[in-house]
Amino acid sequence: MPRVLLVLVALGFLAHGLAGNWSGTTAAVSRLSWWSLAVCFVSVLVGLGFMLLAWREILKGLGSPLPLGVASRVMFVGQLGKYVPGGVWAFAAMIELARDHGAPPRRTFSATALGLVTSLGCALALAAATLSGQILREGWYLLALIPLIVVGLHPRVMTWGLNLALRVARKEPLDQTLSGAVMARAAGWTVIGWLVYGVHLWVLVGGMRPGGLSLYAVAAGAYALAWTTGILTVVVPAGIGVREGAMVIALAPVLDAPRALVVAVVSRVAFTLADVTWAALGVIAHRLTRAPSDVPAGQAPVS
Repeated sequence: MPRVLLVLVALGFLAHGLAGNWSGTTAAVSRLSWWSLAVCFVSVLVGLGFMLLAWREILKGLGSPLPLGVASRVMFVGQLGKYVPGGVWAFAAMIELARDHGAPPRRTFSATALGLVTSLGCALALAAATLSGQILREGWYLLALIPLIVVGLHPRVMTWGLNLALRVARKEPLDQTLSGAVMARAAGWTVIGWLVYGVHLWVLVGGMRPGGLSLYAVAAGAYALAWTTGILTVVVPAGIGVREGAMVIALAPVLDAPRALVVAVVSRVAFTLADVTWAALGVIAHRLTRAPSDVPAGQAPVS
């Protein structure tokens, strides 16, 4: 019951956020073609799928392999918690959902933390490679995190750091060390995910028009920088507002502020709907593939 309540609370905050910006959202959507909105949404769905593969690879490397359907339910239903103020609900929900499938909390926590840091490093690297010098100079403090992340993702360093965090939380240390090969595969999936994310913004800024291919680098870097800014603003649920402001600034070389704000609003809605879609797909996949033996005797199935 507490899990169902958390999901309902998360959906409530999510719906409240959409309703609060409904007029602006509908106005923004009305300025775009249906095919650009469709490509935008599909690219976000696919990008999230690659992030799922990265997280699942890390969890598997820590000793808890999960079937793809189960992993999608754990990750995306749990991730609805990011819409609840507090910043810890997504972690807590994923830990509880994964526990049902034999993944110890220490492994789920570690995989989620490593997945987040890996994504942060890839996003910053993409922004550094694609955005103009003036924008990067204004966000130099973010780019300064790149070498720290690279060092922190070394297997020995990250194992030490995770075990320290687990010790502070009075949890058992990790019983398995991630190999460099596992982290390389996870980073590879993450990079692909970020490149696909870039497509969703590229099509919104008019990239599919003749000569629009050159806009891809700016679009990919703009979203990477905006997401990074939002994720590091931990006091704001899912970086709402902060991410949009950063995106408007990053898109300044190719769009004026009003048009950039339209793109930022549509991008936010696309990711929100994709989160809900993936969560629903995860629940459906779990129900379709769950064997009767997955449910202990005398216990009703829990979604």
